[in-house]
Amino acid sequence: MSKTEFNPRQAALEFDSETPESIIKLALENFDNIAISFSGAEDVVLIDMATRINPDVDVFSLDTGRLHAETYQFIENVREHYNLDIDILFPDSESVQELVRNKGLYSFYKDGHQECCSIRKVIPLRRKLLSLDAWITGQRKDQSPGTRNTVPVVENDSAFSTADKKLIKFNPLSNWSSARVWEYIRNNNVPYNPLHEKGYISIGCEPCTRPVLPNQHEREGRWWWEEATKKECGLHAGNLDK
Repeated sequence: MSKTEFNPRQAALEFDSETPESIIKLALENFDNIAISFSGAEDVVLIDMATRINPDVDVFSLDTGRLHAETYQFIENVREHYNLDIDILFPDSESVQELVRNKGLYSFYKDGHQECCSIRKVIPLRRKLLSLDAWITGQRKDQSPGTRNTVPVVENDSAFSTADKKLIKFNPLSNWSSARVWEYIRNNNVPYNPLHEKGYISIGCEPCTRPVLPNQHEREGRWWWEEATKKECGLHAGNLDK
C-alpha cells in the first residue's frame, strides 16, 4: 500500500501478531520521511533491527538538559556502535530560562512534571514531528498498565497529528515484555544504559528518575511523587485518552 493509501487501523489488525522486524519493515517501506525516537533500551533494540534493514535509518533523541551523565555516554555509544547521525533535539533556551527564573530548578516536585516536560520534551518533539510523516517508538503495553495497555502496533498519532497533516506512529515492540527486550539485548550485544546495572529500569531526567525496589513496576521510578497510574510526560499523551 502506498503512503496515501496507508490505513493504520487496518495495518494494526494485520500486523498485531507479526514480529517487530516485520512491523519496522512495513514502516520503512511505506514511509521515506520517518525516524526512530531513541532514549531507552527498547529504542536501541529498534535501532538494531532497523539498521539491518536500512543502515541509514533516521534516529533522533531529546536532550532535556537534565539527563544523567550515563545517559549522555549511552547516546554517544549508540551513535558510534551503529555509525549513526543521531539528531539531538534541544528545548528553547529562553523558555527554560524563564521557567527556572520564575519557579526555580525543581518546581516539578511542587506543581507536577507537566510544565517542565512540556518545555524540555514535548515542544521540541512537536517541532521534529511536524517535519515527519511517521515515527517509530519503543512503547510496550506492559510498561504502564494505566496508560499503555492498549497501545497498538500501528496507530494514527492523535497527540501530534494536525488538521493539515496526519502523523503515523509505529510501536513494533507493543506486544513484547521487558524480559523479551533484554533477551534480545543480550543475544545481540546491543548497547544499553549503564544505569540499568544500578537498579534503574525506566530512565528519564535525573531529578525525576530513581531505581525501583524489588517487585515495583518499572514506571514507579518515574515521577514517584505523583499519582501512579498516569505517568506520561506528554510524548505519548494520546495514551491517556485510550
